[in-house]
Amino acid sequence: MTNSNLPVSNGQTGRPSLHLATTDDMPGYKVIRSVGLVRGNTVRTRHVGHDIVAGIKSMLGGEINEYTKVMAEAREEALDRMQHQAAALGANAVTAIRITTSTVMSGAAEIVAYGTAVVVENLD
Repeated sequence: MTNSNLPVSNGQTGRPSLHLATTDDMPGYKVIRSVGLVRGNTVRTRHVGHDIVAGIKSMLGGEINEYTKVMAEAREEALDRMQHQAAALGANAVTAIRITTSTVMSGAAEIVAYGTAVVVENLD
C-alpha cells in the first residue's frame, strides 16, 4: 500500500481501513514514515438492569454476558476512535497497538486503545 492509497471506510462499521498490528513492524510492509501516537478512548458505566442480572449470575456462577458485551463494544469504540485519528493524520497503518482498562470511578471504566500511526508501503 502506498501513501496514495490512504484509508477509506470499509463500509461496514464506518471504521477506516487501516493495517493494524500489535507488533512494532508488519511483515510484508515497510514503514515509510512515523506519524506519531494515536489513541481512542471511551468511558462506560454500569447499567442498573445489568447489575441485577449480574448479581443473580454471580450467585450461580458463570460468565456475566451482559458485561462481556458492554466491554467488547467499548473496546471496539476505542479502536474506532484510534483509527479515525490515525486516518486524519494521513496514516494508513497503526503499529504497537495496546488496549488498557482502568476504573475511573465506582461503576465506570475507561478503555483506551493506543498505538503508533505510520505510513507503510507494500514490499511486493
